[in-house]
Amino acid sequence: MDIVPIINFLLIAGVIQGFGFNLVTIFVKKKFNKTVVFLNLVVLFISLNNLQRWLIDNGFISDLFLIQQLEVPWYVLIFPMFYAFTTHFLKIENKVNDFIKLTLLVFIIEIIIRLCLISYVYYNVPNLNDALIEKYTKIEEICNLIYCVFLFVNTCLLIFRKHSLLNYILAYDDLNWIKWFIKFGVLIIIFWIFAIIVKSNTGNEMAYIPLRFGTSILLYWIGYQGFYKYNIVQDRISLRSTITNNNVLISSDIEANKSFNYNEVHNEKHKNEFEAIKNHIINKKLYLDPLLGMETITSELGISKSHFSKLINTYSNYNFSDFINSLRVKQAKKFLSKDEFSAYTIVAIGLECGFNSKSTFYSAFKKFTSQTPSDFRAQF
Repeated sequence: MDIVPIINFLLIAGVIQGFGFNLVTIFVKKKFNKTVVFLNLVVLFISLNNLQRWLIDNGFISDLFLIQQLEVPWYVLIFPMFYAFTTHFLKIENKVNDFIKLTLLVFIIEIIIRLCLISYVYYNVPNLNDALIEKYTKIEEICNLIYCVFLFVNTCLLIFRKHSLLNYILAYDDLNWIKWFIKFGVLIIIFWIFAIIVKSNTGNEMAYIPLRFGTSILLYWIGYQGFYKYNIVQDRISLRSTITNNNVLISSDIEANKSFNYNEVHNEKHKNEFEAIKNHIINKKLYLDPLLGMETITSELGISKSHFSKLINTYSNYNFSDFINSLRVKQAKKFLSKDEFSAYTIVAIGLECGFNSKSTFYSAFKKFTSQTPSDFRAQF
């Protein structure tokens, strides 16, 4: 089975999807700032690089010597743009070095050098022997690889080492998706090094197939995952600023009247204790904390865990986890039913209401309302 046509198909399919992503985010999506610009540039330069490679491999290049030899090093721009996207996503662009100007300078210099070499070969080398250009291309690629690895290492250090810079963004995103991208980036760099070594020793262009396959998958993943996560983070930041005004929060008095059916066999004292616990959780917004545990509340109120658990089970008819989730669902319903929050993603609302993932939010919402969040919102 010939794998080359499959790789070529994935290559051009990824290019089309990449350009489609650029068009949608520019002309359709409303949220567009520097973070989205740099993400779009990552996708654009991967697309341009893969398109150039596809055109060359399939013979869609002009017979003009200049066009044949002018391989634009789009790939040298990919890692710097991702680094810039990462720093802006993390809200630390003012605390770290910016490599954009340096990268553009490198890119322009490489284009100028190549144009000069093409001119020299065209006018001075018999039979237009392009050995000199080929030699330069190898040196250029090795230098670009070193530069890209340098930027990639800097990105890794930001994510895995410089935790003090990440306190703000970690309140909204665990960054696991970027960590997975970095792991995949390591594999891409390994493919790249392998391709350079094999081609240098054998001249076999097939050595680049794993790299092209990897970048095609990367193109599908990074654009949509990055934009999706960015939207959620932006929505969460905006929602959290709104939550600081108690207007949109559930209130303890409403919950007391409508939420729970009290068991008459227990005495008034215990019932009042439960009311105090519930009011404490709601008024202090504890239910919005995805890491909230029973120990936190019992420590603050100075009661035993066993007594606390008994009060919750008896007067709410839920265990502790379901009791807290019921409050989170009520809060989510309040957001989803208001027109002013209609532009926010449902996932962002669920996460800001205290759920730690989309799946737990949807599962809890369905459990307490017999509807999905999407169906519930559609009613309003």
